[in-house]
Amino acid sequence: MTEAINSFLERLRESSSEHTLRAYRQNLIALQAFCATQGVTRVQDLNHRLLRAFVADLSGRGLKKTTLARYTAAVRSFTRFLVREGELPSDPAHGLRTPSHRRPLPLHLGEDEVERLIDATRTMRDRAILETLYGGGLRVSELVGLDRDDLDLKTGVARVRGKGRQERLAPLGGAAVRAIRTYLAQRPRTGDARPVFLNRSGGRLTARSVRRLLRDCALRSDVDPRTSPHTLRHSFATHMLDRGADLREVQELLGHKNIATTQIYTHVSVERLRRTYEEAHPRA
Repeated sequence: MTEAINSFLERLRESSSEHTLRAYRQNLIALQAFCATQGVTRVQDLNHRLLRAFVADLSGRGLKKTTLARYTAAVRSFTRFLVREGELPSDPAHGLRTPSHRRPLPLHLGEDEVERLIDATRTMRDRAILETLYGGGLRVSELVGLDRDDLDLKTGVARVRGKGRQERLAPLGGAAVRAIRTYLAQRPRTGDARPVFLNRSGGRLTARSVRRLLRDCALRSDVDPRTSPHTLRHSFATHMLDRGADLREVQELLGHKNIATTQIYTHVSVERLRRTYEEAHPRA
C-alpha cells in the first residue's frame, strides 16, 4: 500500500499544490494505518465495507464535517487512481459518503420578541433598519448596500444585490415602508446622497454598526443577546412558513439558489410543534 500511495502522490504532484499533497498524504497514511488494524496491507484487498468503517472511525473521533469531507475526497481520488492503474477491478469508494451531521437550528425570535426588539430602537433610522431587515428578510450586506434608487416605496419593493451580486426584488412590508419614509424625510441633507442608511458622519452605514445596533436593542428589550441581523432574516423565514407561505416562495424571497438551504426553516417549525406537543399533550 505504501508504494501505491507514493505513486498516487507523484501523479497528483503534476496538478496539485504542495498544500494539497501534504493533506492527501496525511489522509492516506491514516487510511493505511486503519487498514493495518483490520489486517489489510494490500490495496487489492480494499473494499467498500472497509472504507465505510474507516470514515465511521474518523467520525467517531469528533472531527469536523469539513475535515471528514477532505478525508473522504482523498480516499475517492486514491481509489479512482487504483482503478485507472488496473490495481482494482472496480471502485470500492463508489457511493462512499461523509456521515451527515445535524445542522444546528438557526436562532430565531418569536413575533412578540421581534416587536420588542424594534420598539427598543431610539431613532427613526434605527427603527427603519430593523423593520427593513425583518420586513424583507435581507442580509446585512444587502441592507447596507441599498441605494435610494433601489427603493420603490410606492409599491413597497427594494432591489437588492445578494451573494454573487445576484439581484432580486424584495418586498419590504408596510411597516418598513412607513419607517423608511419617515427616516428619509428627517435625514439631514448633508453627506452621501446615494445610500439609504447613513452613519453619523454622513457616510454609508457599515455591517458592523448594524450588528452593534442589534446587540444594544437586544439588551434593552430582554431578547436573546446572541441576536444579530441574520437572526431577523431567520425570523422572517420562520414566521412566513408558520403562517402558511410556500417553501418555494420563501426560497425566492430569501434569494437562495438551492431549496435545501431554505428547508432548514421547515425544521425550525417542526421543532417548535414538537416542543408544543411535549409541553401540552398528557401522553407526550
